[in-house]
Amino acid sequence: MTATARAMAAATPADRDRYVDLLRVASLGTVVAGHWLMAAVSGDGIGNLLALVPALQVLTWGLQIMPVFFFVGGFSHALSYRSLARRHDGPVYAVFLRARLRRLLRPTLVFVLVWGAVALGVQLAGKAEGALAGAALRLVTQPLWFIGIYLAMVAFTPPLLKLHERHGWAAFAALAGAAALVDVLRFAFGVPYVEFLNFALVWLAVHQLGFLRADGRIRRPAVLAAAGLAGAALLVACGPYPLSMVGMPGEKVSNMAPPTLALLCHGLWLVGAVQLVARPAGAWLRRPRVWRTVVAANGVAMTAFLWHLTAMLAVYGAQLALGMELPAPATAAWWAQVPVRILAAAALTGLFVVLFRRFEAPAPARPAGPQGSAAGPVAALGITLCLLGVLGVSMTGLGGLLDGHTATLIAFPVTAPAAIGMAVAGAWLVERSAPVRRVRLRG
Repeated sequence: MTATARAMAAATPADRDRYVDLLRVASLGTVVAGHWLMAAVSGDGIGNLLALVPALQVLTWGLQIMPVFFFVGGFSHALSYRSLARRHDGPVYAVFLRARLRRLLRPTLVFVLVWGAVALGVQLAGKAEGALAGAALRLVTQPLWFIGIYLAMVAFTPPLLKLHERHGWAAFAALAGAAALVDVLRFAFGVPYVEFLNFALVWLAVHQLGFLRADGRIRRPAVLAAAGLAGAALLVACGPYPLSMVGMPGEKVSNMAPPTLALLCHGLWLVGAVQLVARPAGAWLRRPRVWRTVVAANGVAMTAFLWHLTAMLAVYGAQLALGMELPAPATAAWWAQVPVRILAAAALTGLFVVLFRRFEAPAPARPAGPQGSAAGPVAALGITLCLLGVLGVSMTGLGGLLDGHTATLIAFPVTAPAAIGMAVAGAWLVERSAPVRRVRLRG
C-alpha cells in the first residue's frame, strides 16, 4: 500500500460516504473476475464459457454488476457538480467535465496508444493471422464500450440533475418508461434501429438512481430489489429476452448490446440489493485497515480494469509458447487450471498496474484555452469526440489498422485510426476548455 493511499485514508472527512468507494472497486473487480472466468481459450481461438455451458448463464445475474458502477457514478457526479456550483461563479460545465474526466481519459488513452503500437508492430511483422493474436487484437478493446457510455453519463449530468431536482422519482420513471417503449417498438412493431436509443435510456435511468441516492430518496431498497428481480424474471420467462445478462456469441437478442428493459430491471434489483447492506458495510469500512485497502484499490482500479484482459491473454500465450497443451474448455482438466490461470492473470495485472498507475494519478494543472462563454461548447465538443472515439475503438478493435477495417458507429463507418484520433482530439479539447485551477471534487 502506497504512502499516498495511507495519507488519503487518514485525511478522509468524517462525513464521506465510504460505501460508494467500496461499490466502485467491487463492481470493477467483479467484472474483471467474470471476464477471466468466461474466457474459454483453446488452440482454435477464444470462446465463451457461458455459451459452451448455457446453464451457467444464470451466474450473470450476479456477475453482471456494471449497473452498480453507473449507479455509483450518478451519486458521485451529483455531489461533484453541486460542490463546484456552490464554490464557483458563472458556468461550471467545462470545469466539471475536465475535473471528472482527467483520471479516466489519461489511463484509457495510454492503454489505446500502447496497444495501437503493439497492434501495428504485429501486423507489420505478419503475425496477426494466428488464432490467439488475431483474437487478442479484437478483444482487448471491447471493454472500452463501458468507458464510452460512462463519458456520456458525465456529459448529461448537469441537465439530468436539474430534471431530478425538479421531479425526483418521476424523472427516473420517465427514462425507464421510454426504455420500455423502445422495446415495445422494437419487438412488437419491428421498428428498425429504435433499439439503439436504449444505449442512452437504460444507462441514464440507472445513473439517475445515483442522484436519488445522493438525496437519500431510496428509502425502501427491499421493495426496489424485489420489483427489479421479479420484473427481470418475468421478462425473461415470458418475453423475447435471453437468460444471460451479458452478450452471447451468435444470439439474435442480447440484453446488453443494445440494452433492454430486462437489463434495466436487473439493474434495479442490484441497486436495491447493495442498498440493503449499506449500513453494515459502512460500519465495516470504518476500520482503518479496511478503509486503507479500499482507498489504495480505488487509486488503481481503472488501470487494472483496462489491462486485465491483456494479462489473461498473456497467460494463455505463455502456455502456448511453452508448448503446453490447453485442455478443452469446460472439461475437468480445464476447471482444474482455472485457479492457477486466475492467480497468474492477477499477478500480471498487478505488474501492469505498477507500470501504468501513474497515468491514473491526478495530473498537475496545465494552462487552459478558451474562457467564459466558449468553454462550455468546447468542452461539450471534446467529450462528444471522446465518447465517439472510445466507442469506435471498442467496436473496430485493433486488428485492421493497416487494411482499413471499419465498424458502423451511429450509421457511419469508422476505422480504428480515425476513432483513436477522435478520442485524442476530444481529450485535448476537454483539457483545454477549463480555466487553470486545482479542483477538489466530492464523491
